[in-house]
Amino acid sequence: MINFVTEIFANYPWLMVLIKVLGVFAVIMPMVAYSVMAERRISALIQDRIGPNRVGIPFTRVKLLGLGQPLADGLKSFLKEDFTPAYVKRVFFWMAPAVAMIPSFVVFAVIPFGSFLGAQKMVIADLNVGILFTFGIVSLGVYGIVLAGYASNSKYPFLGGIRSSAQMISYEIAMGMAVVPVFMLAADSAWQSNLTGTWKNYLDGVGLLNLSSVIAYQSDSLFSWMIFKQPIAFCIFLVAIFAETNRLPFDMPESETELVAGYNTEYSSMRFALFFMGEYAAMIAGSALMVVLFCGGWTLPLGDFFSTPAETLIQGIIHIIVFIIKIAVFLALMIWVRWMLPRFRYDQLMNIGWKRFLPVSLGNIILTAIVLWVTA
Repeated sequence: MINFVTEIFANYPWLMVLIKVLGVFAVIMPMVAYSVMAERRISALIQDRIGPNRVGIPFTRVKLLGLGQPLADGLKSFLKEDFTPAYVKRVFFWMAPAVAMIPSFVVFAVIPFGSFLGAQKMVIADLNVGILFTFGIVSLGVYGIVLAGYASNSKYPFLGGIRSSAQMISYEIAMGMAVVPVFMLAADSAWQSNLTGTWKNYLDGVGLLNLSSVIAYQSDSLFSWMIFKQPIAFCIFLVAIFAETNRLPFDMPESETELVAGYNTEYSSMRFALFFMGEYAAMIAGSALMVVLFCGGWTLPLGDFFSTPAETLIQGIIHIIVFIIKIAVFLALMIWVRWMLPRFRYDQLMNIGWKRFLPVSLGNIILTAIVLWVTA
């Protein structure tokens, strides 16, 4: 039976890609749903409230700590009136939610969320230029917000769209420059030439900008993680992810106290929910990138079982679980920050991006280059 299945996958490689896509989608969608619920519960704890804890199994008294709340929220989104104002630009108005959501999911195509399951790498597309693909796709998400602001034909959404585009430009440059030192270290020729055994097979044929190579570089010990070797780059990348996902203290495109609800003011029903799904999927994608680039990916400094590509099915499954737990830690951090910090003024937001992060990230690249040259 195993040989028959292996032969099918060998003859039809697209079938395994399809299974990976469905598997990733089946994990990401519940994570999106329960990230929303986690945000509501964490904010309730911070504000000394109870939060959603009632919805459980329908027609019973079993509440399950409110774990059925995401299902109720999704059902409500489907059943609410899908209202389209008469004055909007309809084609762009309908297109914007999908454009805002899809890039957040496409990013997961190049993120290594595990080592091996059987003979299959746990990455959908193991691209040699994975990080370039990631930044190219992430930058597309802002078009959905800009389209929503433009198509709504209203002042507040339009201001939100303009703010989002300016914010994306300001922080994506610093975010891109922050990862340059990471790949400068991971592409070190001495390290590449010493690869042997399972790692050599795992990285066979990958390029220097491949995300798997960054995980391999961080697999030796805890202090080989980039969060310790590149703390400046990590801090810049972390703050830039907050800005890219429009999370407080960088939620200027929504800014309820000023713009009602910003770019999604005129939206309702499932189209409004798509914006929310896109935001939380972007949070998960950003957390996954931080795990891969700075926290060792699916590896743990606890011996070969956790730090080398899987040789058994159980080992491969544990690697995926480790990766998801690390993502959950960053998600909890992003949720906690939202309910603990006030919103920046717009001039402060611009100053941090252009006058602080940009020169610091450039200086970090130069410093890393000097250290590599001296220690070569």
